Amino acid sequence: MFATFLHRGMAAGLLAGLLCGFFAFFLGEPVVDGAIQVEEATAADHQMEASANHGHEEIFSRSTQKVGLLFATSLFGVTVGGIFGMVYAYFRSRLLSNSEWSRSLSLTSAAFFGVFLIPFLKYPANPPGVGSPETIGSRTTEYFAMVTLSLVVVVSTWYVARELRARGMSTPVRQLVVALGSVVVIGVLYSALPAGPDPGEFPAGLLWDFRLSSLGTQVIFWAGLGVIFGFLNERYARKAST
Repeated sequence: MFATFLHRGMAAGLLAGLLCGFFAFFLGEPVVDGAIQVEEATAADHQMEASANHGHEEIFSRSTQKVGLLFATSLFGVTVGGIFGMVYAYFRSRLLSNSEWSRSLSLTSAAFFGVFLIPFLKYPANPPGVGSPETIGSRTTEYFAMVTLSLVVVVSTWYVARELRARGMSTPVRQLVVALGSVVVIGVLYSALPAGPDPGEFPAGLLWDFRLSSLGTQVIFWAGLGVIFGFLNERYARKAST
């Protein structure tokens, strides 16, 4: 059973990765190019050692990076899709939905919130040139700590909702209690963790274009993963029933 959903998850993740890769290539890369131009101009104005800090001796050129974008998103999709398939196999019988389609969409929605959206609202994506290079390590640690904690919140929310339902609590009260509790916990996490880097004088329009393109890429990936994975499961379920 785990192997079956693993393979379907990898296939769905590959296709979803290609979809978000095309989106990022056509809508995200022009924003990245603009951010790099701003970064290089700022470095020149301050007479910084651009060759050390800003990649004059870059390993891969921008054209190579753009070509490799689809490969990177495909590899990301296969990896995340495989993990999602195994998680789905574990939670499948524990979800309230009655169809493979509904289960897939509900689980991808929860994963989108836990893996991306909750951390994104605390630490939104920043283009090149925002934040000091010396703080990359600490910022990465803080971000992954937020991802881990947000996943704990999502799983805990599901568990609490399940327990309250088993105890007979009405649906409106249960949903209200769970929603308010989640908001309070997430608010505490946001307050406890350090703030993200100050963008300083970076152009606000370009900054938000970059963040919106990052958000759009993730929305397409998780929506594509849920839809394709659900379609594959429904297709095989119909074949099995006949």
